[in-house]
Amino acid sequence: LTVSGCERCEGLIDSRSRIVDGVGPADAEILLVGEAPGEAEDRQGEPFVGRSGDVLDSALRDAGLARADVRITNCVRCRPPENRDPRQPELANCRGYLEREIAIVDPSVIVTLGKVPSEHLLDRDVAVTQEAGSVVSIDIGDQSRRALLCVHPAATLYDRGQREVFETTIERATEFEGEG
Repeated sequence: LTVSGCERCEGLIDSRSRIVDGVGPADAEILLVGEAPGEAEDRQGEPFVGRSGDVLDSALRDAGLARADVRITNCVRCRPPENRDPRQPELANCRGYLEREIAIVDPSVIVTLGKVPSEHLLDRDVAVTQEAGSVVSIDIGDQSRRALLCVHPAATLYDRGQREVFETTIERATEFEGEG
């Protein structure tokens, strides 16, 4: 579950201070997948810290979970410059790491946090604000997996109307525990 010394994305090597691996139990029932580390994540070496992490932690608590109960990772493990979205080649370069992590964790549900991870894992355009809360089947490697589409926690900071959608979706993720 650890990536070290990766130099596949020249542009990301220059913008990262470290590779940010997933955190949480290697056998978690719920796997949360974001897009890429931001500045705070790059500095601390952990996904979803800072304001987005606070929103996520609050929603997890409201759902009866702690951060330590779930696995949290990203599609791309290095911070893109200026916190831009990861580009397709960068997503492709990290895809094997994400697929390996999913296979090892073998979660009951994968929660995609935002448009980038939703589109990356579903391999299609996703209107995440309209599709949030939807459960879809995705093929990862040779296995069918359950994905729960969710808005990004940061969306709730910019659009308070997304807060309920986000919290309801995180709550819904708990319904799949034990169904792996």
